[in-house]
Amino acid sequence: MSRRIQDQRHLQRRASGERALRERVGIVLQSSGVQADLTVGELLEMYARYYPRPLKPEDVIELVELDAKRDERVTRLSGGQRRRLDLALALIGDPDLLFLDEPTTGFDPHARRQAWAAIRSLCSLGKTVFLTTHYMDEAQALADRVAVMAGGRLAAIGPPAQLAGRDSLPSEIRFALPAGVEPSELPALAGDVLADGAAVLVTTTDSVAALHHLTGWALERGVPLVGLAVSQPSLEDVYLSLTTEAAA
Repeated sequence: MSRRIQDQRHLQRRASGERALRERVGIVLQSSGVQADLTVGELLEMYARYYPRPLKPEDVIELVELDAKRDERVTRLSGGQRRRLDLALALIGDPDLLFLDEPTTGFDPHARRQAWAAIRSLCSLGKTVFLTTHYMDEAQALADRVAVMAGGRLAAIGPPAQLAGRDSLPSEIRFALPAGVEPSELPALAGDVLADGAAVLVTTTDSVAALHHLTGWALERGVPLVGLAVSQPSLEDVYLSLTTEAAA
């Protein structure tokens, strides 16, 4: 076998492998150009022909809630509807790996939750989703693992609840005392207590013990703790801390 034939076969195998890889990957970019003179239905039917085992266009249209816009030309879609169409085009090939670059930008709250449900459904089917987002609630709701980039470097990576030691950071207990009850009357609590008038903030690494003593004291004396709430640092708090450190 001549070297030329060997090279041709090598290039054919390589091209075949690259095509097979592309068929398994879906991408939603921040902006994309599509044939704007086509309707939503026509566009998805055309893109479906590019793949060996595509999803049904009507199923994908329903998944991204564009049923009412199936016969609408792309030029007449709103910004949020265009983002849903971008997601539909990424899904039409039934990819194993899906890259989503800020896919819910421009979505209203209802549409965002519907997109989240669609992404969760994909994950439950064994798909891998690589999601880029600036919405920390989106990362918290969808991610198994979160990576924070700061200054072009990977600042932290891990499950959302444990990112950068988040699960071991102090919790905050907030409440307000009723008239006639002074913060000085509170029991000794495990943590730092800060009072601003009737509003009280307790910062503690042992929220269970602090709550036990606090609620026991309140029940014994019949003192309502108005707006009692317990929270750990949010994913956004951790993100801001990491990016601030990287910029320093």
